[in-house]
Amino acid sequence: MGMHGNAFAAVHHVYTLRACVHRAYGQGTMGDSMPSEMVVSTANHLGVLGNGPLVAALIAFATAQILKFVLAYFETKRLDYTRLWGPGGMPSSHTAFVTGLTTAVLVRDGSGSTAFAVCFVLAAVTMYDATGVRWHLGRTATVVNALVGEFPPEHPIYVHERLRDQMGHTPQEVAAGAALGVALGATIGGLYMLAGL
Repeated sequence: MGMHGNAFAAVHHVYTLRACVHRAYGQGTMGDSMPSEMVVSTANHLGVLGNGPLVAALIAFATAQILKFVLAYFETKRLDYTRLWGPGGMPSSHTAFVTGLTTAVLVRDGSGSTAFAVCFVLAAVTMYDATGVRWHLGRTATVVNALVGEFPPEHPIYVHERLRDQMGHTPQEVAAGAALGVALGATIGGLYMLAGL
């Protein structure tokens, strides 16, 4: 099934686990339900770290950026630290960011929640933009840089600073980012669910 199959299998397993925990606590098979004030108190005590979907999104984004740096090193055999924060490249960190958030919300709130609907639409728009507008913008910048480079420095339209051409993503880079985000979102969302957060 490949990377996508494994990621979606992880979501399925965590979602099934979520249903089991809900039945155990919510329907009394393990006694009284978990006190809601205990969950709220723990989440408030942890602050931002108690927000599972946000943590999942940030970890997915950071992981994607680190992978960009590592893969760029193996490709070029030089350390390009701009890959740690710059756009473009394999995998898409913006896609990993939104799919990590969306998957963690799916695990926590279910597919029928308004939060999941909002995250799903945001993820779809982000991925479409990465392979559409931003990708073509980057290709346009590459052409402009090549054309301007043909002019002498004293020419009126000559610019000394090149336009940034690593903007968008190929469908493969977006797919890799989505698979990474789903896998991390399912894992981290499941861990937070088991912790009762």
